[in-house]
Amino acid sequence: MKAARYYGATDIRIDHDAPEPIPGPRQLLVDVAWSGICGSDLHFWTIGPSPDRTLGLPSTLGHELCGTVRDPPVWSKFKHGDKVMVDPRICCRGCQACKDGTSAACSDLGYLGGTTEYGGFGERVVVKESELYLLPENIPLEYAAIIEPLAVVQHAIKVSGVKEWKGRDVLVLGGGPIGFALLLVLKAAGADRVIVSEPAAVRREQVKSLSKGVINPIEESVEKKCLELTDGRGAEVVFDCAGVPAGLESAFDAIRFNGLYVMIAVWEKPVSIPCMKFLAKHITMKGAYIFDDDSMGEVLDMMATGKLTGYEKMVTSHIGIDDIVDKGFKELIANKDSHIKILVSPT
Repeated sequence: MKAARYYGATDIRIDHDAPEPIPGPRQLLVDVAWSGICGSDLHFWTIGPSPDRTLGLPSTLGHELCGTVRDPPVWSKFKHGDKVMVDPRICCRGCQACKDGTSAACSDLGYLGGTTEYGGFGERVVVKESELYLLPENIPLEYAAIIEPLAVVQHAIKVSGVKEWKGRDVLVLGGGPIGFALLLVLKAAGADRVIVSEPAAVRREQVKSLSKGVINPIEESVEKKCLELTDGRGAEVVFDCAGVPAGLESAFDAIRFNGLYVMIAVWEKPVSIPCMKFLAKHITMKGAYIFDDDSMGEVLDMMATGKLTGYEKMVTSHIGIDDIVDKGFKELIANKDSHIKILVSPT
């Protein structure tokens, strides 16, 4: 089997004889069609494996993936060739978190392409049947891999607890892949007063059509510009997709009294919270990590019914597996701001 195998920092090699994944109980074999390069994959490429990683090297990365079912057993509800989206989370389904439907908090959480030897940057994977979603005919396979990051932001929107988005002043920090995905799903939810704070000019241009206004936090005061764009009200809800200390500070400046701050970004280092602003403004803080058991299906439904549109714009490049280093990882390092999502085909 052909796969791009991860050996360590800046070391990914094309292997034509990678181990074939073998289906276990209730698992199906899936031929990978496309897999997205995620920020966590990029972190492994630049920094190296996590210190707590127990899986040996080499392994195959890639957890944002879609594909087709190969030769399913007679008990399966799927047919050979069915187009599917993969939920990459590996959960025990027995702990309290899993029973509550919050399996992102599973006591034994893993994920395909991270805690498994195989992943989306290989020709085949094995997945529990329960973690596969049949793709509606009107969702092209070449864009289906982005459903995973869209599920992440759908989950964050639900975590906020806000039911009606029309007429609410929303500030999004960061216009990268997660920020862009959030803007698409917020639009589908009815949000019509969304402001984006993003330092990169290319990304500000990318999100301009999805927002009421954009802010350059390097040259402008996020607080003052946000007040200007909201007629003095300030932001009612802030989604942090940036994960930088300056962004957190600006969020607490721009947010109004009784405002809500939702953290989606993964932070690499501990950060201090401006506690007096948090106290004085009665700010509510929430965190949203990965996604729950319903979010991926909800995104699929929104895409299939036409409620969620423009998702094709998230994909800025399709490449083959042989080019994954030069046109994938190195390209994202050199021209990060020009890309939202690069999808890789293992064939």
